[in-house]
Amino acid sequence: MADHPVDEKLPALKMATTGLQHVAAMYAGVVAPPLIVGAAIGLSATDLTFLTGACLFTAGLATFLQTLGIWKIGARLPFVNGVTFAGVAPMTAIVASTEDKSDALPIIFGAVIVAGLLGFLAAPVFCKAIRFFPPVVTGSVITLIGISLLPVAFGWAQGPNPAADGYGSATNLGLAGATLLIVLLLRRFTRGFVKQIAVLLGLVVGTLIAIPFGVTDFGPVADAAVVGFPTPFHFGAPQFQLAAILSMCVVMVVSMTESTADMLALGEIVERPVDEKTIAAGLRADTLGSAISPLFNGFMCSAFAQNIGLVAMTRIRSRYVVAAGGGFLVLMGLCPMAASLIAVVPRPVLGGAGVVLFGSVAASGIQTLVRAGLDKDNNVLIVAVSLAVGIIPITAPEFYHAFPETARIVLDSGISTGCVAAVLLNLVFNHLGGGGRDARDVTHPMETGKELTGVPTAPAASS
Repeated sequence: MADHPVDEKLPALKMATTGLQHVAAMYAGVVAPPLIVGAAIGLSATDLTFLTGACLFTAGLATFLQTLGIWKIGARLPFVNGVTFAGVAPMTAIVASTEDKSDALPIIFGAVIVAGLLGFLAAPVFCKAIRFFPPVVTGSVITLIGISLLPVAFGWAQGPNPAADGYGSATNLGLAGATLLIVLLLRRFTRGFVKQIAVLLGLVVGTLIAIPFGVTDFGPVADAAVVGFPTPFHFGAPQFQLAAILSMCVVMVVSMTESTADMLALGEIVERPVDEKTIAAGLRADTLGSAISPLFNGFMCSAFAQNIGLVAMTRIRSRYVVAAGGGFLVLMGLCPMAASLIAVVPRPVLGGAGVVLFGSVAASGIQTLVRAGLDKDNNVLIVAVSLAVGIIPITAPEFYHAFPETARIVLDSGISTGCVAAVLLNLVFNHLGGGGRDARDVTHPMETGKELTGVPTAPAASS
């Protein structure tokens, strides 16, 4: 009996080239979180390069767990795993609330370890409780992730240092705009592999354009070693703070929910529908990869949805191709010079590409919401309130100023508060007690609708 295409082993050259394509499609997504968090802490170029390399290395390890699998760990599907965007906003909130910035990464690592281990234990139960995380919840949260990250891109577009004279200058904004335009043109007028790596090419071309303006620094590459290893606990032993742990546990729930949805989608694409056993195994890989990641100075890991689109486009369904991509990620993590290349990219160039990158995350959430049944009054209210709650830290950063610092680590993360609000509202409106009245009676929260008896309400008197 012939192997299923998922278990097919392709010729070495084809496996290598298609594996590299998967790396290209997700590379910008892997390096963005360490760049954001590292910049918030104020890491040196050397430490920022180290952190980026560590995230590439741990993404490769997590991808091995997911594609090759051991025991009951790993969905054994063509999944690429890497640093999840869902954790960026809570991690920057932890950084902001930490007085001594040198403690920020150890606190984050401790929280990720605990969240990963708890998620690993919860995987068999979580795959059964997925009905409490329908598209109306996951779509709201994914949209909030994108919205929460966009201000980071806008900050990058202005320059690396708000205190510098050139911050927000026409030169910096022009470089950001040029990079954005390049990415858009590549996405519009190219196809196939080039189209998939449009963001990466935009970063390269934008950096070249920036050279004459004197904002490109090649020092990190010159100072980086060719070979290196992400020394365990390079930034210090993990610290365990309750508020940070709670915040990352919320992120873990979001990540597990998104990974479950990705597994269901990928199973249909590769024509190997997943069951509860496969979902549980996939979630174990996600969570164990996340728990191990901080040992090598990496962050929480999750499935990368953009690579699912690549599988659908190329129709190459072999999990070994993605495992080969994981091997390239490990090699890049072991080569500090390769990891340092991203440190060369000027912040305005990163900002231009970030608009596309982070905006695409929000758009992905909106796509999920379209499938959520927004013709139902209950779902519209869930989305409306959860988005409003999640946007508070962005539009009114001092809204929770009177709360204790420990509570603000959670409250200042719009993703965390928005997720909690969406889950609770979904329970109240769509699960408990039948949701009061039939959600189909009203299609808009401002519409009059009908009473439960089916008798139309009297029209409003005209003025």
